[in-house]
Amino acid sequence: MTQLPIYSEEHDLFRSTLRDFVATELTPYVNEWDEAGEFPIEVYKKAGEIGLFGIGFAEEYGGLGTHDPLLFCILAEELARSSGGVSAGLFSNYIGGPPIQNAGSDDVKAEILPSMLSGDVICALGITEPSGGSDVANLQTTARLDGDHYVVNGSKTFITSGMRADYVTTAVRTGGAGAAGVSMLVIPSNLDGFSKTPLKKMGWWASDTATLYFDDCRVPARYLLGAENSGFKIIMENFNYERLFLIAGMIGASRVCFEEALAWAQERETFGSRLADHQVIRHKLVEMDRMINASYAWMEKLAWQVSQNDHVVAQLAECKVQSSLTMEFCAREAAQILGGASYLRDNPVERIYREVRVNAIGGGSEEIMRDLAARQLGI
Repeated sequence: MTQLPIYSEEHDLFRSTLRDFVATELTPYVNEWDEAGEFPIEVYKKAGEIGLFGIGFAEEYGGLGTHDPLLFCILAEELARSSGGVSAGLFSNYIGGPPIQNAGSDDVKAEILPSMLSGDVICALGITEPSGGSDVANLQTTARLDGDHYVVNGSKTFITSGMRADYVTTAVRTGGAGAAGVSMLVIPSNLDGFSKTPLKKMGWWASDTATLYFDDCRVPARYLLGAENSGFKIIMENFNYERLFLIAGMIGASRVCFEEALAWAQERETFGSRLADHQVIRHKLVEMDRMINASYAWMEKLAWQVSQNDHVVAQLAECKVQSSLTMEFCAREAAQILGGASYLRDNPVERIYREVRVNAIGGGSEEIMRDLAARQLGI
């Protein structure tokens, strides 16, 4: 299939390397890791050795340099061939690390980024709180400056890699109410006053998810990212790439559902004919393929626009909704085509079905995304 001219040899090489990594290091073990509720810590090191953490991070710290949204999409798309839980947990660095790259001091970047990019250190992002998720401007966790430390009190929840993370890039309130009082603070997880508990989930079993607690946790002031009370902008900029990653992952998972359903329909016989010989099944497969292709084309366009620094916040929000609806449709139709086989553990469609809701909610729910798009469009 001919690729658009926006792709280069570097993109092709990255995809080939990544696909081999997923096929050999991840996919054979995802069912075992799902049942265990975690994957081995050594996988971070293996990913770091081939540069999978480096997109958008400066070469001086071991990164690949300028952020390439197309590489980011390829990463998420190929990872969808394994497990959403492994992808989410393994690459939490891409939501916890960019604020450090973009707003951290030289000392903080030098401390964290080289080890993170090599896979020796894990970063997480702490935004969501028990009192609210998408309403970031009203977060309740406080950080009070006391000498050369911030004293942090509050909690965060639904934090991917929360149990394993060495550093949590955390949204805190240092000022008054609303967005203008929010700051970003990197909190090392080994500090006194920092504790955590694991959460069990419907899907993404292999990723660790936690609630974090800060009880008079004293964080050195040098871990402040940017200026005090400037954190809201940092958070919003981070969301654009997180949503692009989610969009590509959902489209990749949808494609897995299509491929599994197609293979089954071409082999399985009912009433003397292949499933694929029945018009109702053929139409299901065509609808899946149609929705995937439409979503994929939109994702490619947005990735290119992001690379051109276009303002596409509304379109990213809309595409996230489109992609989650595509994933939900494809997971449902694949399950219908596979029948009872899709209800058994170790089946990719069964796992993806469990992962639909977290994708439709995480990074901004469908409802919040529609509202964000409306505001951006001036509606």
